[in-house]
Amino acid sequence: MASNSDIRNKPETRLFINGKFVESSDKQTFRLVSPSTRELIAEVSEASAQDVNTAVAAAKAAQPAWAALSPPERGACLRKFGDLMRENMKELATLEAISMGRPVRDYIDVYVGARLWDWFSEAGWAIQGSTSLNNPGMVGMTLLQPYGVAAGIIPWNAPMIFFSSKAAPALACGNSIIIKSSEKAPLTSAFLATLIEKSGFPPGVFNILSGHGTVSGATLASHMDVRTLSFTGSTATGRAISIAAAKSNLKNLHLELGGKSPAVVFEDADLEAAAATTQFGIGWNAGQICMGNSRIYVQDTVAEKFVNLFKEKWGSVRMGNPLDPEVGLGPVADSLQYEKVNKYIEIGKSSGAKVVLGGDKPTQSNQLGDGYYVPATIFGEIPEDSKTMKEEVFGPVVCINTFKTEEEVIEKANDTEYGLYAAVFTTNHARALRVAKAIQAGTVGINCSAPTNLPDLPFGGFKSSGVGREGMIHSMRNYLEEKSVMTKL
Repeated sequence: MASNSDIRNKPETRLFINGKFVESSDKQTFRLVSPSTRELIAEVSEASAQDVNTAVAAAKAAQPAWAALSPPERGACLRKFGDLMRENMKELATLEAISMGRPVRDYIDVYVGARLWDWFSEAGWAIQGSTSLNNPGMVGMTLLQPYGVAAGIIPWNAPMIFFSSKAAPALACGNSIIIKSSEKAPLTSAFLATLIEKSGFPPGVFNILSGHGTVSGATLASHMDVRTLSFTGSTATGRAISIAAAKSNLKNLHLELGGKSPAVVFEDADLEAAAATTQFGIGWNAGQICMGNSRIYVQDTVAEKFVNLFKEKWGSVRMGNPLDPEVGLGPVADSLQYEKVNKYIEIGKSSGAKVVLGGDKPTQSNQLGDGYYVPATIFGEIPEDSKTMKEEVFGPVVCINTFKTEEEVIEKANDTEYGLYAAVFTTNHARALRVAKAIQAGTVGINCSAPTNLPDLPFGGFKSSGVGREGMIHSMRNYLEEKSVMTKL
């Protein structure tokens, strides 16, 4: 097994196509810069349209034989892959820390991902159709069959989880797959490619590409031989993928997109627990989480106490090198993210919001170096129509406003085009369920918040937060076509 120093100095950066590591066909690469130091980490292969075509062709050729295997035969490869992920947890955590600034302190993504590989390794037997004897003289049945070639385009904020949530069910259902990693965090996916052959997957069944969306992502979205595609990322990119799919072969799409998730704290809530939970929800991964509770509404009678608790908890989180096990707040992913988050902070300040914590760029020190660090920032009394309150910041920035009545806060919580996640904190069970029903979001946590999610429940968004659902049970349907068969007796 390679050491952490080897992983950091010589990470795998090539494409994995048809069972082999290859450089891009045109030899193009892109620079990956450490968000902690702004130093060059690696030159990563940039997949061209030709590389995408080669990967799709390999996947198409390999898929029939893979689908013909029994569920236990396919499942053995999936289980071995999950086991190897666990064995390499430290290496994967290191790669995410150096490539996109994810602190190793709270890195549980490998365990979450490996659990999915375990589950789907035994899920193949659940691919069952139905029968009908309702029509005289006829027997009807339905068959669930793989699409063929599947594609997964994953984001940079939690690549291990999304890599697993897309690849594992697709492969369990008998599809072959191409995973395209984000240009902001390609190293963990490239490392996982080194485990594919060791897990027993036949060449061509499982392919990994790195590159930007404008070339490799767009080619996958418009490719005539890609029959189903799952994407997690921004709403704007989701729209572009939908257009490309509609203009090509109307491929089946599953889209998990942006969020501006509200948390509602009523006066009877356990304020200590609510402050700790919501602080972790927006502080996790430097606020770079689609379901993070970036808007918090607190009943006016307890607002001052809640804000003080929240500020105390977030203010005590140490910011610094994500490889330091004591650090809870690392840098944001790259220069683009750094400028975007700081732009929203300036908009919040100029809108007349009260700066409760942070709000300024950090003073550089030997500890922080020259990284893309954004201090934890809390805005209070921010106008509801401020862009910082309305749009997805994707950084360590939270807006805390007050409300008086249940009806008022439901209206405020729903006044957004997003609807991915929401949270309600109260000890009144009837009110909790009433508000959960009224809020327009795909997932609602009661006395819990992001990143809490139950793997056997469906996850996805209302409105512009997405199309379709993922989950241990629900993901299977994303990768299976249904066919009706009629037999005349």
